[in-house]
Amino acid sequence: MADPSSQSIDHFFCHNSDCPDHGKRGHGNVYFRGWSGRNKRIRMVYCRTCKKSYSQRKGTAFERSQLSDDLVVSVLDHLREGCGVRATNRLTGVSRDTISRYLGLAGEQSKNLHDELVAFSPSDP
Repeated sequence: MADPSSQSIDHFFCHNSDCPDHGKRGHGNVYFRGWSGRNKRIRMVYCRTCKKSYSQRKGTAFERSQLSDDLVVSVLDHLREGCGVRATNRLTGVSRDTISRYLGLAGEQSKNLHDELVAFSPSDP
């Protein structure tokens, strides 16, 4: 995963569904405010509108992850390349239940991103 301190705030948005600025990227309502996690490597994002904060990992496969970033990426790479859960378990040493959980998280994130991008796609004549 890229160095979190080098990430731009523009692609983040408020995850609070009750916030009037929920889901608005680059709206100026969110900013980085502090650090979280072991070794303070995870940025916290704060919404000026609703006063809620959340991890930069919120809504991603990395959210609440206990595995190293490299191991999560390795698991997802194996799954993307067509390895099954059992094969990924043998290759990475990560339990099958954990692999299934990451698969579900990554799938949900992919669906949400697809829906967001399709919503802004130009329509065909």
